[in-house]
Amino acid sequence: MSYSTAVRDIWRHRDLEGARSDFAPLVHYATLAASSHNTQPWIFELGTREIKVRPDFARRCQEVDPDDHHLFVSLGCAVENLAQAARAAGLQAHAHYDSRTESIRVDLERVSAAASDLFLAIPERRCTRARFAKQGLTPGQWVELERVARGFGVDIHVLTARQEIERIVEFVAAGNEAQFSSTPWAREMRHWLRFNDRDALRTGDGLYGRLFGIPSIPAWLGRAMMPVVATAERQNQRDAEQIRSSAGIIVFSSAREGRSFQVEVGRCYERFALRATSLGLSTAFINQPVEVPLLRKKFAAEMGLGSRRPDLVVRIGYGPAVAHSLRRPLDDVIARGAEEMRWKRSA
Repeated sequence: MSYSTAVRDIWRHRDLEGARSDFAPLVHYATLAASSHNTQPWIFELGTREIKVRPDFARRCQEVDPDDHHLFVSLGCAVENLAQAARAAGLQAHAHYDSRTESIRVDLERVSAAASDLFLAIPERRCTRARFAKQGLTPGQWVELERVARGFGVDIHVLTARQEIERIVEFVAAGNEAQFSSTPWAREMRHWLRFNDRDALRTGDGLYGRLFGIPSIPAWLGRAMMPVVATAERQNQRDAEQIRSSAGIIVFSSAREGRSFQVEVGRCYERFALRATSLGLSTAFINQPVEVPLLRKKFAAEMGLGSRRPDLVVRIGYGPAVAHSLRRPLDDVIARGAEEMRWKRSA
């Protein structure tokens, strides 16, 4: 199977006619959610009236995400897609975070089916790591985006002034300098990079080099070349161009630390990204300012967040149509018996 064929098969709507009793089609939509490094760190346990979304700690990123913040944000993104798909299938989703099991229980109640614009946008959403068109958004578009991006304890800050965007460029550059100077971080990044179609198709996850403008090369060669070609200086130049081409920057923040807030941030971001997609807009993460602990504190002060935690930094604008990343098969993410061991943290 070619990469393009796999993308077409994955990123399409599914028949939801039987989804009130067979929840697998809902899980399909959940897996199309955003996740850090495209790690897809989720396991879905299907019940008769509920779905439990559990973290797969075997897929955590210890260097870029040592406190598993992005992992639980990713779970929130999946829960939001699941909720949107459930409503389209005639099920109302009620999600609750369970601190004992570190999972999200999604109870499903039968209602009339209604496919929202957010649901319809799920197969079109993607992270666009490219320059945008340097075109501003209309006031009406900002209103639509802000309306869906807030949640319980979650707020957003919208930055559009040139001086504000230049400060983001500086913070992202500082984050790049810190991350690229870390050997463990670079090793982890290489682990999740996919350098060619075969590599990407084999795993169904990770960051595909082609989506970053990297030509297809053998995996061994790509990993060998990384220390030479992937430098903070080059990344800073690329990021600065992309940030300056954006219509605006959105900073998501939560009232305080905690898994339930991280899940809520993920749900809010996913709604934001889906609304952007429905409006013909593109989004991309520039999370370096919130991934380096010392830098995150300075960034929070710069944003005037007080005791709030800055969770995500996202740029938005009119971007080109880029290829989708892949997803793992449903059988790999739906819990089967002994797989429960994967939900437990390793020592």
